[in-house]
Amino acid sequence: MVSNRQLYVLLFSLYWAQGLPVGFMTHALPVILRAQGVSLAHIGGFGLLMLPWSIKILWAPLVDRQGSKRYGHYRSWIIPTQFLSVIILIVLSFLPIANLDEPVYLLMFFMVLLSLNLVGATQDIATDGLAVNILKSDQQHWGNTFQVVGSRLGFIVGGGAVLWALDWLHWQTTFLCLAGIVFLNTLAILFYQEPKKEQIVSQHSHVNKQTLWQVVKQYLIYFTQTKTLRMWLLVLLTFKIADGFAGPLLKPLMVDLGLSFSQIGIYVTMLGAIAALVGAGLAGYSLKYLSRVHALIAFSILKIISLMAYAWLGLQYELKRLVDAWIIYFINAFEDMVSAMLLVVMLTLVMQYSRKAVAGTDFTFQVALMATVSGGLYSVSGVFADVLGYSTYLYLITALAACSLVPILMWGKVIKHEQNDL
Repeated sequence: MVSNRQLYVLLFSLYWAQGLPVGFMTHALPVILRAQGVSLAHIGGFGLLMLPWSIKILWAPLVDRQGSKRYGHYRSWIIPTQFLSVIILIVLSFLPIANLDEPVYLLMFFMVLLSLNLVGATQDIATDGLAVNILKSDQQHWGNTFQVVGSRLGFIVGGGAVLWALDWLHWQTTFLCLAGIVFLNTLAILFYQEPKKEQIVSQHSHVNKQTLWQVVKQYLIYFTQTKTLRMWLLVLLTFKIADGFAGPLLKPLMVDLGLSFSQIGIYVTMLGAIAALVGAGLAGYSLKYLSRVHALIAFSILKIISLMAYAWLGLQYELKRLVDAWIIYFINAFEDMVSAMLLVVMLTLVMQYSRKAVAGTDFTFQVALMATVSGGLYSVSGVFADVLGYSTYLYLITALAACSLVPILMWGKVIKHEQNDL
């Protein structure tokens, strides 16, 4: 019998390993590119590297349907993808980063990073499917807390620590260290014995006999068959609008405000990630006392406040007013903390609306909707920011975040009515 602690350590290790390359892509890469004089529009275009996270729903049913009975259904996907991530990070360490101005090397760099995301997205499907199946309802909020803590720690190392290390370590040494950390985080799943999938979903065995299209059609119908699920679908589609538009702006704004690589790596990215760890813990604890609906509403309001603070920073930059570094650090840490609190609640709700028989597919479908909206807007947001400027654009994003609160309130109202009818 696996203890709660062992389950949480397992999920923590898997999401930490997954967060390392994502942290580099989302936190370190935009800073490196901006420091080299790359425009906001081009930085936004690098959002295409995250495409596998948006389209992973295309192969999620395959992960749910195909797996080894001997080694564990989801485990037989997680272990190979973990080792592939190690190999790709080693290959990445040998790329001549100084020659990225040459098209051949730039294409190689892009393809390797894209491969890393493809492997990571596949590991994510399997890990999410495993989590849905092994966590009981009263464990979900803590399981998702450790998921967020693990991924945020990955962001600390893959984003902040990489920026800090690149100031004094060689590119190759830095990425060989990342490969070693991913390998160490593979040990927990190597020694874990996954429950057999037949035992988990025996009551849904008919699902495994369906064709791929039937599975896809079934979960699409599932997410539209009740008013609650239809409203939840609207929440998923609108939840990441503000994040998608703001994504490429926040770290480049730090560069334009005059912060160095080390300051952004340590005091912005790493301090922000530590604040996110605190936020994840607070969210997990608060869900013992708040309903998931009320928590999502409260944390969404805090998110709007954090975006307003960023808009104020953008205004100070455009007015050429000096802003104390500690104010920038505080605003960034507050936004990261609130984002982590929201993520814990959202992932808990995503897990709540995922069926065990097709756990990886249901979970991936919901997350992919949010990632598709966020990634698509990320890719074009830099163009608008170049035209409008930081402050105007960020104030508009704040207004959009306020509008995104409406679907959450409507969904909560439907749930309240359903509970009153019982």
